[in-house]
Order: sequence, then C-alpha cells, then structure tokens
Amino acid sequence: MSLTFKNITLGQRVLFGYGRAARNLATEAARLGARRVMVIAAPAESAIADRVTADLPVVLRHSDVRPHVPVEQAEAARAAASECGADLVVCVGGGSTTGLAKAVALTTGLPIVAVPTTYAGSEATNVWGLTEAARKTTGVDDAVLPVAVVYDSELTLSLPVGLSVASGLNAIAHCVDSMWAPRTNPVNQAFAMEGLRAVADGLRRIVREPDDIDGRDATLYGCYLSGVAFASAGSGLHHKICHVLGGAYDLPHAQTHATVLPYVLQLNAPGAPDAAHRIAAALGSATPVSGLNALREALDAPRALADHGMRREDIPEAAGLILPYVPQDNPVPVGAGELTDLLTRAWAGEPPRDGKAVRDA
Repeated sequence: MSLTFKNITLGQRVLFGYGRAARNLATEAARLGARRVMVIAAPAESAIADRVTADLPVVLRHSDVRPHVPVEQAEAARAAASECGADLVVCVGGGSTTGLAKAVALTTGLPIVAVPTTYAGSEATNVWGLTEAARKTTGVDDAVLPVAVVYDSELTLSLPVGLSVASGLNAIAHCVDSMWAPRTNPVNQAFAMEGLRAVADGLRRIVREPDDIDGRDATLYGCYLSGVAFASAGSGLHHKICHVLGGAYDLPHAQTHATVLPYVLQLNAPGAPDAAHRIAAALGSATPVSGLNALREALDAPRALADHGMRREDIPEAAGLILPYVPQDNPVPVGAGELTDLLTRAWAGEPPRDGKAVRDA
C-alpha cells in the first residue's frame, strides 16, 4: 500500500538558548515593531518576568492567572489589553499563563511571544481552552498560536523536581496521544517519538541532578516537539479525558495528565500495535506500558487522581461528561463502561496491567 497522508506544520519562530531569554525576547519584540507590550505572568513568575522583559517597552503587567483559564479572568485580561493599547502580548510562565495570553489573542488578534518556564508545550499549539460553569471548552484557531517562542532552560531551574516531573509527563502525554489522534500521520509521529525520547531522558537527568542543564535542555526541546506533534495530530482520548476532568473538578492540569496517561496507554495500545511498538522502542522497553511504568517509577510520578482532589463519587458523572468527546476513530471502542473502569483505576492509582511484549514486524 502506498504512503498517503496530509500534514500541516504550524509556522512560528523558535529561539532556543541557555541564558538568552532576555536577549532573544528583545530581538523578537523589535522585529515585530512592538511599542506597547502587555506582560502576562503569575505572581510566582514575577521575578523571572522582570528580568527577561527589562528591555521591552512594557505598558502593563497582568498577574491574574488561574488554571484552566476561567472566562471571567479571560474577559478581564482582554479588557486590560484594550485599555492599555497593547500591540504585543508577552507571556512568561507555564500552561495557564500561555492559555490566558491565547484567550486575549483569540478576541483581539494581538500577537503573542511566549516564554515558557515549564514543559507544558501549549506555546507550540493553536489550541485554546476556557472554563465556564465548571465546563472546559477547547478550540483551534491560528490567531492564538504564538508568533514566536523563546526557550531558555535557565528559566526552568526554579521549577521544583516534582513539578518538573508532572509537567514533563504532560509533554509525554502529548507525544503518546499524537500516535493515534484524529489527524495522526508519519510526520507528526516522528516529532512525537523524538519528543518522547528527549523528555524521558531529560526527566531522568533532572531527577538525578536538578541543576543538570543538559537534562533541562533535553526536556525543553522534547516538550516543544510534543507541542508541534499535538498541534498537527489533534486531540486524542487522553486529552479529552483530562480537559473534562480539569474543567469539571478543578484538578491540577499537569498532575492530571501525568496520572491518567498510563491508563489510556494501556487501553489503546492493543488497538494500535505499530504505535505501541514505537512507543515501547522510544522508552527502551518490551511493551509501552512496562516502559512508562518504569519511567514513572524512576521519576516518582503522580499516581492517583484521589491525591489531587477527585472524589470517587464523581466518577460516574465524569464518565458521562467525557463520553460525548471520545474520538470516533480511537484505536479501540470506548463506552461508559471503559471510561468508568479507567477513571476508577486512575482514581485509586492502581498500577496498569502490562500486556504482551511488542515484537518487531
């Protein structure tokens, strides 16, 4: 059978370099002709934001950043951008900060330059998300894709090891989901597997030595690839589950992804043997589940949704909320029963059962 596929790779500038964030950010702002910059950064990122934006014409610092981007926060940020006459939005922080910048861009059309301080990968996608009345809505719009991303592993040194692990596993979830997402193809799969290898190696280094710059470089590089793969392949079952859980129960984003991932992998792998083989190979293991289990054990990864605020009695409701969003082309059929079983095991942190070894074709 001949190789046939359609691929779209989103266009943005990427500037990567240790200790170069302020310099690269100033270069991008000048290239864009920015004269009135709105900086979005949560209070925890204030010192980093001060340092990297020191040479920019900043007219507003906006710090009301919250997980899952509540609509009321998005509207307040949009109003602030309009009132100050901003012509560029610079976001310094993790996925919630980038998400708020995207919410501003969605209605204003303002360009974004993203400066990530975690391994979220959102900065490489054109996906936005907003939460209203405990329901998270996501969409795709090229207007929210940052025109440039400034990566600097020095900015991740203050990220604690535990959060580095959760954030990095979120990037790995992008990689794994890209292998069977609605628009998966050989190009985004190649990005995904290189990203998976880089993030897994980088996280192991960070756990052994938190100040290992090579490890943080590898993880940051891998997270960018994970975002590129995800933006191209689309949102698969894993992300549908986690978006619903985050919006409905206000669960922490990275920890939720890190916890749910092995259960979705266990469910889908038998229905996608080629993808399963490649994931296992990227993890250096006989099977994808055993490889991910070993990595999670080495990283002391988050284990149970119960640890992050989900109640067992919410599982039936959650399964019902997720069901309408299950991709029609998921590798295996998924109904309410499968979702309830998956969520119950993820809630309890029950170790995923391993399948048969994935053999070379």
